Amino acid sequence: MALIESFYSTENSALVEEFNSQGYIIRDVEDRAALDELRHEVVKVAARLAECPLPKDDGEFLDNLHDIVSVEKLNPLRLGVYREMNAKPWFRPTYFRLGRSMIEELVGNELAMQNRINFSIQMPKEQTSLLDIHADVFSGETPYQVVQWMPLVDVFGTKSMFILPRQKSEPVVERFKEFPDMRSLFSAVEKDLIWLNIPYGKVLIFCPNFLHGNVLNDETTTRWSMNCRFTGLFTPYDSAEKSLGSFYLPITVRPVTRVGMAYKQPSGFAE
Repeated sequence: MALIESFYSTENSALVEEFNSQGYIIRDVEDRAALDELRHEVVKVAARLAECPLPKDDGEFLDNLHDIVSVEKLNPLRLGVYREMNAKPWFRPTYFRLGRSMIEELVGNELAMQNRINFSIQMPKEQTSLLDIHADVFSGETPYQVVQWMPLVDVFGTKSMFILPRQKSEPVVERFKEFPDMRSLFSAVEKDLIWLNIPYGKVLIFCPNFLHGNVLNDETTTRWSMNCRFTGLFTPYDSAEKSLGSFYLPITVRPVTRVGMAYKQPSGFAE
């Protein structure tokens, strides 16, 4: 039968159903060669800032950064990598390319993207990079967004991040005022947290309305990850600080939208 009864494509129905149910998906990146080249550029910057030779193995270098750089020098190195990578004109388009079709399926094809891509580096036993359990909407973020979270090394256990799946998170957030602090909230949901296993070459896309965070890295290697938010171009924004034109920038504006934005209502008529 050629007639169609749904406005949605069935091609990615499993992806949509999984996201709607869990609040996140993990899939292969859409351009592995681009990811490998992007990671190599990160390694070149990091090696220069760490004043060490360019390594033969990018993944091994990143995994073992704690053997090269002291904890005291970690944040200056992270900020240096952040600034240099975000200054490259290809960085944000390439990052978007790694999950583009999935983001468009989940969010839409007229998009705004966070103006900078964040870097996280978490060494074993290092306590300055912890991100307690939270939801981004608690700090004025729009609820109409996803985060594309990209590890540059294999992440697992406490080297990764955790998330409280949608079906568990929404009831807890409704009872948020019952918890005196975030530590008690974490204790209440700890048994239900999912510790995400994400090998290098895969990407996590999740809804940050649901509780997530990280803990002390008890593994033996260093975690490197990037993250960036995507939202619909015409999304309602909850704060001026994190709105379109400041925190978010348009990236895929369609021709009809551009024509509509340029339209001027004729004037000069008598009332």
